Amino acid sequence: MHHKYYKFLKWFAVLSTLGMLLILQGGALVTKTDSGLGCGRNWPDCNGSLIPKEITTEVLIEFSHRLVTGSVSIFILILVIWTWRALGHIREVKLLGFLAMFFLILQALIGAAQVLWGQGDFILALHFGISLISFAAVLLLTLIVFEVDKKFDADRLHMSKKLKIHTICVTLYSYIVVYTGALVRHTDASLVCPDWPFCRNDQPLALPYNMYEWVQMGHRFAVLLFVIWIAYIAIHVIRNYKQQRVIYWGWIIALSIVILQVIAGMLVVLLKLQLFVSLMHSLLITLLFGLLCYLIMIVSRSK
Repeated sequence: MHHKYYKFLKWFAVLSTLGMLLILQGGALVTKTDSGLGCGRNWPDCNGSLIPKEITTEVLIEFSHRLVTGSVSIFILILVIWTWRALGHIREVKLLGFLAMFFLILQALIGAAQVLWGQGDFILALHFGISLISFAAVLLLTLIVFEVDKKFDADRLHMSKKLKIHTICVTLYSYIVVYTGALVRHTDASLVCPDWPFCRNDQPLALPYNMYEWVQMGHRFAVLLFVIWIAYIAIHVIRNYKQQRVIYWGWIIALSIVILQVIAGMLVVLLKLQLFVSLMHSLLITLLFGLLCYLIMIVSRSK
């Protein structure tokens, strides 16, 4: 590929990845500020006109989220076609391109269906997870674009079978953690437990009273397992993989993000859903999921 075009492709890929982050954060913002019906039950128009006439905070948040999603989707489509044509010989490129587009369209449809007809909390909680897959696919495409000139070589890595299995399983499990977290948000169970780490610290062993407490404590328990699991893998990697820097630093960063994620989750409860903290909570899990998917790509290539 011509060097100048290649530089463009790199820039374009990075912008697309940042755009996907904006979509995810925008979606989280819509949910966290309850702005989902800012445009009424109208889609793709907003309260009956293409450009909203009355601007309230809800309208602004929902309308700009739609605008960002629409424009970034065009970016992603161009990126997918461009990488298919330029780098189609690399085995992951076509699959990642397909996943990026498929899940991007799917999440837009779920968002539209929610606005037009409304949906149950259990379906809505899927929305974030579906966008996450699309984000991870775009991120991996971007990393492949940067790999091509071999500045960044993750091809010749060796991994034990044990580490491979743990990497795949913990990534699949992270999806369950994400889903339970989204469920907490969509069932309005975020503040049902006033304390942390137990629902009520004066009765640490009491069982949850109602569905909302089960959802909240279920998420916390899922997170606890997740942290222990990532810490276990990270210790194993620190002991055995010092020579393989991509794997070594990958897991150290994963452990750092998951610890920050827990702190953000704790602050969400203790600061009563302060918006900045809530958005950090979404951002950290997005980055962690992207990193885990990258580690899976390394698994699929390692000897």
